[in-house]
Amino acid sequence: MTEAERTGEPIRVLITDDHPIYRQGLRGLLQALGVEVVGEAENGPDAVRLAAELQPDVVVMDLQMPGGNGIEATRTITRTSPRIGVLVLTMFRDDDSVFAAMRAGARGYLLKESGAEEIARAVRAVAAGEAIYGPEIARRVLSYFTEMPDPRQAAFPQLTEREREVLELIAQGRSNAEIAATLFLSQKTVRNHVSNIFLKLHVADRAQAIVLAREAGLGDPTRPPRPR
Repeated sequence: MTEAERTGEPIRVLITDDHPIYRQGLRGLLQALGVEVVGEAENGPDAVRLAAELQPDVVVMDLQMPGGNGIEATRTITRTSPRIGVLVLTMFRDDDSVFAAMRAGARGYLLKESGAEEIARAVRAVAAGEAIYGPEIARRVLSYFTEMPDPRQAAFPQLTEREREVLELIAQGRSNAEIAATLFLSQKTVRNHVSNIFLKLHVADRAQAIVLAREAGLGDPTRPPRPR
């Protein structure tokens, strides 16, 4: 439940879009759903000025507008008035636009083809401090993060997979005997791997290897290598 709903007051919204007909249609839709439209802006600078003046609960923001884009306006609004939620409502579905809006502080991102019920639900969610994305945008965001390479895999490409597993355990502070037991290797084999790791990383001892490994994100004790 939003703060406005708890106090019995309507959610207050500022609409920002450079197309008057679209603003009019969106205003009618929101008002029919009990949302109070407190103002309209046709570009980013106007949105920043009106947001500071009117202090709406939500700014519905287009991205590409003459005279100032929605990304910069979103960044300014969320920085100067953190309580205001920005809901992007745009035609742009490319990754650059989506992630630029997220980095700027937008709490939601919908496409203009979204239905009335979806837009209304997003306005209420953003007013309540939640993050909400349309189905297609949510899939893109999820796909981006699930397909991101593990930075640990990019670290130390000169090491073999087994050497990287050994280094992970070294970074956890494990002894050679503990590494051998974890990976089902002989201690002699572990010592050979450790020697190779030191040579490849140009380090003199275990302490230096641990520093390099931890700087690269290795050494999380909750994520041990899997025995093979």
